[in-house]
Amino acid sequence: MTKKKTDNRPEAARIARRDGRGRLTPAPLFVLVEPQMGENIGAAARAMLNFGISGLRLVKPRDGWPNEKAGAMAAGATLVIDLARVFGTTGEALADCQYVLATTARPREALLPVLDPAEAGRALKTRIDRGERCAVMFGGERAGLSNEDVTHADAVVSIPVNPAFASLNLAQAAMIVAYEWSKAEGMSAPPSELEEAVPAPREDFERFIAHLVGELEQTGYFFPEEKRPNMERNLKVAFLRAGLTQGEVRALRGVIKALVKGRKE
Repeated sequence: MTKKKTDNRPEAARIARRDGRGRLTPAPLFVLVEPQMGENIGAAARAMLNFGISGLRLVKPRDGWPNEKAGAMAAGATLVIDLARVFGTTGEALADCQYVLATTARPREALLPVLDPAEAGRALKTRIDRGERCAVMFGGERAGLSNEDVTHADAVVSIPVNPAFASLNLAQAAMIVAYEWSKAEGMSAPPSELEEAVPAPREDFERFIAHLVGELEQTGYFFPEEKRPNMERNLKVAFLRAGLTQGEVRALRGVIKALVKGRKE
């Protein structure tokens, strides 16, 4: 019989992601208050880990915990599911937190500062950088957070949605807040291959232009002769504006060779 491994790391480490150097970076906790469906918990866990958040707390999940459907829906985010902690009340889940945000579709009733998701991400970043433990509360699927739950918060997060259909799925709300946190934390999309490509050295570029001009000359392209200087200059400027990389210059020279070979054949 295999004995289940116990995670002995402090929670500060378990609610963090690793940066590019492998260092642990603190992140906010996500607290799901009375979530109903295991599938929604799993989807929220997946959204969290996508954006560098792994600290999940559950308050009275309707179908108990652990939940097989949550693990299946997490689709690889088992770290979040395995380390989730369960509490009997919202107050207990937030007892060690110094800054709490509540997501609600009824911000006016809360009598608290109202932040949009981007402002919430920045506020969390500022507080966490100061060493505070921060949490974001999300209500259950049926009715959201109760007024009593919201009293535990320092501010509310209001996601701009269509007022005629303001209901967001639990995982969708978690993803929006997690995404804005990740932006505030400095996460960004990976550079494209073009951004990482090496620009063509000027010597290679000039050889390409000379190759192109030489072959065009063989076809009688530069006509009439008195316009040739301008025509050559326009070609060169057009390719200069393109900012060709080394690979692109090689590819274009290959194109010229292929066209010349085809013409001769």
